[in-house]
Amino acid sequence: MDSKDQNRYEILRDLAVSAARGETPEQTARTALAQAAELVGLSAAAMYLWDDKKKVTLNVSYAHNDQAAERLKGLEDDLFGQLRRERDLLAAYMSFGGEMPSHSFTLPLRRGQNVFGAVLGFQEGERTIVSEDVFLDSLCASLAISILASGHNQIPSQEFLDKKRLEAIVETAVTVNHEVNNPLTAILGNVQLLLMKRQEMDDDLRRKLEIIEQSAVKIKDVTQKLLRLTTARTVNYTENTNMIDISDDKPPETPDGDTNG
Repeated sequence: MDSKDQNRYEILRDLAVSAARGETPEQTARTALAQAAELVGLSAAAMYLWDDKKKVTLNVSYAHNDQAAERLKGLEDDLFGQLRRERDLLAAYMSFGGEMPSHSFTLPLRRGQNVFGAVLGFQEGERTIVSEDVFLDSLCASLAISILASGHNQIPSQEFLDKKRLEAIVETAVTVNHEVNNPLTAILGNVQLLLMKRQEMDDDLRRKLEIIEQSAVKIKDVTQKLLRLTTARTVNYTENTNMIDISDDKPPETPDGDTNG
């Protein structure tokens, strides 16, 4: 095994070790891109991760200088990214002419048919990246495994999202109870003390105090219902806004026995 083959092996080995150590995808990618750029002769390299809506969630880059970094970013923004959106580009190697010839590639990060990112590289001068296609493919596969092992691009289940949402609602409810119930208890207590003398009041004052009492009791009931929530159901409030459903009724069942939330 020559020294270059040894270096290829060590880069791929380091990727596996970093995943086992629990390093973040950002740490792993930064090291791998720098090592690969040195080995292959890249002026710049980058890794992009995106979610299921193609929104970039992580961008890690390495470059010899700012000019090379900008050149690679321009290729992603103006060429590779556009071809992915419009033509479902998966992988490409391209060469460009000019006073100083340059070459670039993009390769996918994927699990099965699910593509969740890409690795890009930019090279000036002599074209050597095509001859490194096996190593670059292996690099991307190893990066993908490392990222998946970290859980960075794992799409949360609906059950997990509902649980987190309910936890946030309950935390809000506890805050509301703590901050509202103390002054509310004072209001309700004083109104009820006054209403003990309702026979001495004129009808208009008595009705107003009773309305205050009823409203205070209703507020207290709402805060208690928030604390008792077991699902994070919502109902439509306005055209573009929902509100938490605190009704005591259970949600309707669908034919297969599921509930609508």
